[in-house]
Amino acid sequence: MRADVRMLGALLGQVLRESGGEDLFDGVESLRQATIEAYADESAEAFERATRIADEFTVQRADEVARAFTAYFHLVNLAEEHQRVRVLRERPDPSRASGTEPRADTLAGAFAQLTAEVGEEEARHRLGALRFHPVFTAHPTEARRRAVSSSIRRLAELLSEHDAAVPGGADAHRARRRMLEEVDTLWRTAPLRAQKPAPTDEVRTVMSVFDETLFTTVPHVYRRIDDALRGEESGSSAPIVPAFVRIGSWVGGDRDGNPFVTAAVTREASGIAADHVLRGLERSLERIGRTLTLDAEGTPPSADVLTLWDALSAAFPDDAADAATRSPSEPHRRVVLLLAHRVAATRRGEESGYTDPEQLLADLRTVQASLAAAGARRHAFGGVQHLIWQVETYGFHLAELEVRQHSQVHRRALAELDAGGPMSAETEEVLAVFRTVREIQRTYGPRAAGRYVVSFTQSAQDLANVHRLAQYACDGEPPVLDVVPLFETFADLQAAPRILAEIVEDAAFTARLAATGRRLEVMLGYSDSSKDVGPVAANLALYEAQAEIAAWAQREHIELTLFHGRGGALGRGGGPANSAILAQPPHSVDGRFKLTEQGEVIFARYGEPAIAMRHIDQVAAATLLASSPGVEQRNSAAAARYAEVASVMDRASRECFFSLVKADGFAPWFARVTPMEEIGLLALGSRPARRGLSVESLEDLRAIPWVFAWTQARINLAGWFGLGTALEAVGDEELLRTAYREWPLLRTMIDNVAMSLAKTDPRIARRYLALGDRDDLAALVLDELERTRSWVIRITGGERLLQNKPILQRAVAMRSPYVDALSLLQLRALRALRAADENAPSPDPDLQRLLLLSVSGVAAGLQNTG
Repeated sequence: MRADVRMLGALLGQVLRESGGEDLFDGVESLRQATIEAYADESAEAFERATRIADEFTVQRADEVARAFTAYFHLVNLAEEHQRVRVLRERPDPSRASGTEPRADTLAGAFAQLTAEVGEEEARHRLGALRFHPVFTAHPTEARRRAVSSSIRRLAELLSEHDAAVPGGADAHRARRRMLEEVDTLWRTAPLRAQKPAPTDEVRTVMSVFDETLFTTVPHVYRRIDDALRGEESGSSAPIVPAFVRIGSWVGGDRDGNPFVTAAVTREASGIAADHVLRGLERSLERIGRTLTLDAEGTPPSADVLTLWDALSAAFPDDAADAATRSPSEPHRRVVLLLAHRVAATRRGEESGYTDPEQLLADLRTVQASLAAAGARRHAFGGVQHLIWQVETYGFHLAELEVRQHSQVHRRALAELDAGGPMSAETEEVLAVFRTVREIQRTYGPRAAGRYVVSFTQSAQDLANVHRLAQYACDGEPPVLDVVPLFETFADLQAAPRILAEIVEDAAFTARLAATGRRLEVMLGYSDSSKDVGPVAANLALYEAQAEIAAWAQREHIELTLFHGRGGALGRGGGPANSAILAQPPHSVDGRFKLTEQGEVIFARYGEPAIAMRHIDQVAAATLLASSPGVEQRNSAAAARYAEVASVMDRASRECFFSLVKADGFAPWFARVTPMEEIGLLALGSRPARRGLSVESLEDLRAIPWVFAWTQARINLAGWFGLGTALEAVGDEELLRTAYREWPLLRTMIDNVAMSLAKTDPRIARRYLALGDRDDLAALVLDELERTRSWVIRITGGERLLQNKPILQRAVAMRSPYVDALSLLQLRALRALRAADENAPSPDPDLQRLLLLSVSGVAAGLQNTG
């Protein structure tokens, strides 16, 4: 990887020289060397030298330097991703290497461990019920433009070509020349969006992940796992691995606080997704069909296949005649190619198309059974099985579109409707959404859209209101709705069990539970609870809420799915998903895991096929294993053993957090010492950063800018504040070390905080905090930062953060000096903007641009920003 970083860095240096001359290159190099020296010796003098260099640039030169460091981070991120792919490809395949046991963090390894605990029959039953359900959202945390992402993807392909070429040969030279051209494109591409994307732009951005990786990758995940579990038998008989992935989307459906997401947008989003998946299925059918050159004499078709051919020939006579001419003795090929024509007709909305994906699945299974009966089992359970997995996973809708709306909006709408007077535009739009969901279901099937998430659920009535509104909207013929409560604040999490116990007595809920086999989904919000009471108390409250909800569901014989509203940053529930899953309370997973994926996390986890396969395999492994007797007993025993520790930490951390955020003047101080206000100017997404209140109030500030702003200031406060005080309140260092080893919840919390703290920089943090002229608040933050750092090191062992995770420690150390350079440029701009006359008509546009460029660069450098 280091060689890749050096090569890409050299190419960027060449581009900088060609574009801006030696002066630009020397400016970048001087700041780079100064921040590296300052990071290494940690002296005040070295840090001041780096600060002076950043401050002495002209604004134009600072702009160019910020762009250069941002481009460098894009290249480093690419090199890291490329190295991960290399490592994954070089790992031995346990299904092929004799005597090689599957890794514990793979689904094959988890299945083996589960089998040892519960026996093969029960393990297979649990595997058959496995479900992993990521939900992509449009929350604005992806700071880079799509044009930049496209350039980086092209560079990744060229880097692979360079790897494959003979060193020093013509192919290597050609790949390097084309990489230089692409780096030049990256440098010359405007790094900031000119305007905010519309919701449909966000839909198309997410669709690029499906088109480039997920549509073809997910079936390969199933196949790889089946290979590992069954060895040579895989591909010659029915697989034991189910299509366990379901993709959800809020993009175009989440209207909570986003006035730009309308019923018309939701309808268009559904249509865009359906068009993508139907085109994908059409291509897959054509590809597999072309390979089925199996002669009828050696592979005779079944009577059902001949019947299917007759039906397809009647519906598509011209295409059937062409297929019969081209493939006169290849009946399976002819049928599959005509299935592609029927899918195309479905996409065009023609009567000859399918009415639902179950019809296509039935046709594919007819072909599969015929091939298997004729002895062509590897075709039946190879390519045709791949098609079946795709249809089972994606249907005709690709992603299950979910609607989200705030409970207050529903209350206002019902008040108007019950009063019988004229309807406001807001109420008309609320009703239009239900009619749109009904239309989508009629077009693409009930799976296409049906979940309705209620933000800030505070009572059972908030959930019952959704069914009442659907009745108002649809004249007694509402769509099929699974209403999902979203518990977000600390108080709401505590009230969740009571609210759920009440709502299952509601007639509409009772009927839906009966129709689904008593399945219920409950969403937990990590972001607002953390902003509400601090990260420590929020984590503990979330665990307790999950434990109580899971226990209630067990008593009520309800099949519960907990939906985790996690972000990329630690202040929003981020961090490694597999370790978090294995730390959950008993019965809170039960083989089902659903979470939100957003912003830069979507592309980091699903943008590259090998990485997407590894991520899905890891999460599925943890999901299967989380409900094993061993894991559940371990988590239950640890929670009981350390209940008093949790109580002390909860109380102390909340008091610490409140002493800061409830201090007089905290909100305007926060806005002054971070680029919180300016982040709203970045064209990250269609959603506004605030729900409308002034800077005097934090209650209405969305959790994303709360986390993003602290991250930009290199403080990361949202991920750790209060933990040091909580650990100090417990006080017993040996007890805490033991708890760290035995209690998965605490271990996950401390490991995540260690990563967050490693990305902070106290020297830079002091400069940001000094902008606020509140020494008391700055001291609270800095003292807690040092206290938390000290306790985390003492508990995890060693002398520095992440000493127990050396690979991660090296990665952070390599990046930090370069992030420091961008932070110094950001500070320079922020200081000038804050010092400007408040009565000035508008901020200096050049300084504002420099600030926004640095925000984009720091986001690229730290990676998990929101």
